[in-house]
Amino acid sequence: MNSTTATDMTIQMTCPSCGSGVHVLPSLEAELAECDICQHQLPVKFQSEHLQGVLKDCPCCTRKDFYTQKDFNRKVGVILFVIAAILSIWTYGLSLVALWLVDLFLFKRLKPIVICYKCQTVFRNVKNTAEIPGFDHEMNDRIVYADHNFEGKPLSH
Repeated sequence: MNSTTATDMTIQMTCPSCGSGVHVLPSLEAELAECDICQHQLPVKFQSEHLQGVLKDCPCCTRKDFYTQKDFNRKVGVILFVIAAILSIWTYGLSLVALWLVDLFLFKRLKPIVICYKCQTVFRNVKNTAEIPGFDHEMNDRIVYADHNFEGKPLSH
């Protein structure tokens, strides 16, 4: 492995211009990531930690506030729930039990991902995932609506 190219950590940003996913591999030379659809360029700033798969700050927005979740498409989850709910009329709720079993199976099998609260950038194969807490609604609201910067510290009351 070259000292200036990435490990197996991958980054998926969302293009602010067209909403497409922009996939990036960490590299110390990279200063811009370009959207393949609309050619909009997004600034990025990688550090040596990123090359090692360690996430301390976001290379896209430079914030330090992240959360973890399982790597599953939310839209697919909502669609499956709606289908199971509709089918529950005829299955007397058994379709919801079946969906719960599928969800339990997927929860055990899927790897976690890390997401930046501020810019919603998705990080896969992060080595320090265990250090990053799960989603916190209050933190999310304070960051998204009030632009509060927790600087990587968990919310404390």
